[in-house]
Formats: sequence, structure tokens, C-alpha cells
Amino acid sequence: MFEPRLPKYQWGQRVKTLVDLVNDGSYPDEQPEALLVANGGLGEIVQVGSHTDSNTPIYLVEFPDGRVVGCLEEEIAPL
Repeated sequence: MFEPRLPKYQWGQRVKTLVDLVNDGSYPDEQPEALLVANGGLGEIVQVGSHTDSNTPIYLVEFPDGRVVGCLEEEIAPL
């Protein structure tokens, strides 16, 4: 067994997106590849989890429209 990789960011932290976030199938009411949040979108981390198979931190970020999107560390930056 391996040690889980510690996340860089914390719950409650304000962040901005570094890329366009598109629907990867997580939003069944949206078309595949539909734009969910544009590059530069501001949000707040509401949960920090981990993808156990890849040992990768996953951040659930809530944006002003109420949409919550799962993000990787390379997709967001702290404000």
C-alpha cells in the first residue's frame, strides 16, 4: 500500500480555473464537451478527495452559479 498524496489546496480556499472546464460526462443534463466553467472562473473548494487508483487529489469547486465541478490541481490556482 502507498501513502496518499497530500493535496496542495484546502477546503474553503478560493481558487480560479486555469483552463476551460468541459463536461466529461459528469453532467448528464449538459452535452458532452459542453463548457461548464470558462478559464479564469472563480470558485471555492467545498470538498477535497482523492482518486485512490492514481493517488491524485480531486477538488470539488463550487462556482457562483451553484455548479460544483471536480478539478485536478493543474486545473486550478489559489487566489
